[in-house]
Amino acid sequence: MSRSRRAYLALPPWLAHALRAQRGPVPWNAVTRGALSAGPLLLVAVQAGRTSLGVVAAIAAMLAGINDRPGSRRASVKRIGVPALGGALGLVAGTYAGQQTGAVVLTVLLTFVGLVAGSISAIGPVASAVGTQVLVASAIGAGMPLPEPGWERALAYVAGAGWLLVLRLVLPTPGSLAGDFRFDGERKAVAGVYEAVADLLDAVGGPEAMRRRAALTAALDHAQDALAGPRLRRYASSSAERRLHAQYAAALPLAEAATALAWAGEAVGERALEGPRRLAAAVRGNSHTGPLPAPSRSAPALRALDDALLHAAEVFDQGRGGALHTRPRTPRDRLRAAFGSAGREYGLRVALCFGASSAVAQALHQGQWYGQHEHWYWLPATAVFLVKPDLGPLASRVLNRAAGTVLGAVVFAGFAAVLPRPEGLIALVALSGALIPVATRHFAAQTAVVTVLVLALVMVGGEPQASMGRIGETLLACAIVLITGHLPMPGQRGGGVRARLAAASDAAYAYLTHVLDEADTPRIGRPGTPSERRGMPTERRVTSSERPITPSDPRATRWTLRREAYRTLAEARTAISLSAHELPALARHTEGADEVADLLERLVDTTTACAVHLDDTGRIGSEHTGRLSALLGELAGQGERVGLRLPRTRRAG
Repeated sequence: MSRSRRAYLALPPWLAHALRAQRGPVPWNAVTRGALSAGPLLLVAVQAGRTSLGVVAAIAAMLAGINDRPGSRRASVKRIGVPALGGALGLVAGTYAGQQTGAVVLTVLLTFVGLVAGSISAIGPVASAVGTQVLVASAIGAGMPLPEPGWERALAYVAGAGWLLVLRLVLPTPGSLAGDFRFDGERKAVAGVYEAVADLLDAVGGPEAMRRRAALTAALDHAQDALAGPRLRRYASSSAERRLHAQYAAALPLAEAATALAWAGEAVGERALEGPRRLAAAVRGNSHTGPLPAPSRSAPALRALDDALLHAAEVFDQGRGGALHTRPRTPRDRLRAAFGSAGREYGLRVALCFGASSAVAQALHQGQWYGQHEHWYWLPATAVFLVKPDLGPLASRVLNRAAGTVLGAVVFAGFAAVLPRPEGLIALVALSGALIPVATRHFAAQTAVVTVLVLALVMVGGEPQASMGRIGETLLACAIVLITGHLPMPGQRGGGVRARLAAASDAAYAYLTHVLDEADTPRIGRPGTPSERRGMPTERRVTSSERPITPSDPRATRWTLRREAYRTLAEARTAISLSAHELPALARHTEGADEVADLLERLVDTTTACAVHLDDTGRIGSEHTGRLSALLGELAGQGERVGLRLPRTRRAG
């Protein structure tokens, strides 16, 4: 291990997280969209004499660019469009509240907006982005006086975000021209599932197996999200969509068999890897698979792998469609998340931070701390990003926000001294927009780029250069969020982690219960289980399946429950990791949660191995029941230690 690596590991968790950055290739397509979004919008508005509306549209395009993440075009409609609508609503509310009310009433109203937006942020990633834009836009509406009425500002905001969304839907992306233009991220995501299956099979019996299994879960989650866009609904509307649905569904039994092999820990041969890799290549190239090599059939999991390859061969030949094996969240589920322990804790903390920062900003504005200009939105808008737990641990967010703002303000001051106005500043806006997709890999870099972009925007809009003031406001926002982040709140701390962990335990126990019920269901012979074939050739092409899968098949329900168990477990893991990198005063409230997540992961893996063995033999093996009973006992004890109520289930065996 290198000296720098040892030094990194020796750092406190909260500091190590602040220095961590994501890696990967430069997303040139997103960079191109960023360059064509905020800058050109501002240029058109300046040429038309509507500079203030151009500033609003460019801010919306900037926030949309932050949400412009890798994935399919159709998934981006929800990821970019829904938060933009929320931002437009927040802009209208903030504008009229700022115009019609005094400082005290306005602070109360913004505090209430913070409570609502914070609560809905607990529903999921898209809802969290909605909450962020509602808060930022309401602060801009109230703290950035403009001559246009609120409804015009809202239209400009929607137009700015809509322009970037149009660019996302229209411009080609890598791989989109090699086949159907509509399916760029979708095809890549489904191929990634088959590659993740092959990677897991390659790691079976080694130390990397569990990490590869987690990577398979991430690939399946990504493919589900990519296929769940507005036009890829439950019933696909074209042959190409139906084919992609079918190819995704065919990967589920392969993933199940690979997980069972990883649970058994017995290494598999190279031939077992070749089939999934050929399937991945077929998805990417939108082609047929050709002959698939048959793996050994010496164990239940290997027989399940072979059966899954047979089924995939038929699907790739015919592509009759398939379900995504997801259970849509009902309005009741979303309300339960918003008003549950995580939503209440998050909503109260956001309300307190947003309300306090708005009150302080207005007090400083009345005392003319800002100077001659009338804008006071920076302080509450900064507090919004600092109080968002899904952007990283609190200490990491504060450090990165402070460092990024200082760097961005200094860089902008240098550019502002030499660039012509407004042409040079508009070019700086376009350059910053292009850098956002790369800068999102680290919060400090993202903050620096956004600071340069916003300072350039408001200077084009007529505000004097205010780099030093922005640094002071950012540091003040950091202090407010640090204080409120450590204040005691009603209820138990760590509600977000416990809510995620509770959802994961519910899903894991539901999956286990379904498999145990399957084991108790009487079977006549072994329907759906192919007979052992002796003397089978090592290369073959199959055009008909021996195990047709219908929507009423118990296996289809089982795969839906398994997907939900692994997805909720991954979400819980993310929340636990963020909490573990908080300052010790906050991290101690969720100690022991990672041990529960480990046990739940082993429970789901064991349940998957049970299901594969059940399909092959018609019963659950004694080794599986013993492992299940031991895990359930450990979970009962560990759950009590962290204050988690686990669902009840009957003992296996």
